[in-house]
Amino acid sequence: MKTIKLFLVIVLASVIGGNLTAQTNSTTKLKTESFKVWGNCGMCKSRIEKTVKTEGAQTASWDSKTKMLTVSYDPSKTNTAALSKKVAEAGHDTEKFKADDKTYTSLPGCCHYDRK
Repeated sequence: MKTIKLFLVIVLASVIGGNLTAQTNSTTKLKTESFKVWGNCGMCKSRIEKTVKTEGAQTASWDSKTKMLTVSYDPSKTNTAALSKKVAEAGHDTEKFKADDKTYTSLPGCCHYDRK
């Protein structure tokens, strides 16, 4: 009988401990920041937002008029420098990184922006 009670107590403690851990992980605070990314069209928007999401951003929204990308991310997993670098690797200049000329020229014509 004592063995059964001990077993039930251990199972109950494990379940409660597992629930507390799951709640702690879901309360991670996301950091939201914005930075400039050059592009033109809806295809640019899709490419830019998809790129940062695959790099760890939880949300991403790029505005074609202001050229501003707003991202929310877990700062323990990524940062704006990493996100910005990944966008440049996809062919879009950012405030911190310039896209490789070959990658930029391989973008569709409508995605070519003025590279001052």
